[in-house]
Amino acid sequence: MKHENFELINNFLIAMPGLGDFNFNQAVVYVCAHNEEGTMGVVVNQPFLEVSLGEVLEQMNIDVTDSQVNNFPVYLGGPVQPERGFIIHTPNNAWQSTLITSSQLGVTSSKDILQSIAVGDGPDDAIVILGYAGWGAGQLEEEIAKNYWLVAQATPEILFNTPINRRWEKAGALLGIDMLNISSDVGHA
Repeated sequence: MKHENFELINNFLIAMPGLGDFNFNQAVVYVCAHNEEGTMGVVVNQPFLEVSLGEVLEQMNIDVTDSQVNNFPVYLGGPVQPERGFIIHTPNNAWQSTLITSSQLGVTSSKDILQSIAVGDGPDDAIVILGYAGWGAGQLEEEIAKNYWLVAQATPEILFNTPINRRWEKAGALLGIDMLNISSDVGHA
């Protein structure tokens, strides 16, 4: 099955049990970029338990005046460049480096959004992610064809309002699939 013009931006990749890569066990990946050179996405359901947003802001020498943000979770977005940060958010402002991925979502990698969040002037909804997942040209399409990933239209509801430990299950439900009842045996019809 070929996906020549298969547009993946603003979709979730939902890891199937048979994927076999511990980095993506029950992962939900938000696809930020997809073109002829490859694909980039960030895992949105794996909290980086050792790090809070307050610690990230402190390391970046950003003063926090909205103390609520100190305890915001930070997510481990993937195994590539874990020192690089991304914020998925509702696009209600103009940030220096924002990729608008849909009418409802944007992904920003510039420091100015973190400075705004630190003083309580950030986007209405946002999640902070360190690192990303990347695939070379055609690699992800091949993995999708091998049934390693399901693809579903991303929703702000799952990103911002669904508990972290339920996002994999809820993303599968977008396709009418009960992820908890899927076998890890990969097969083809």
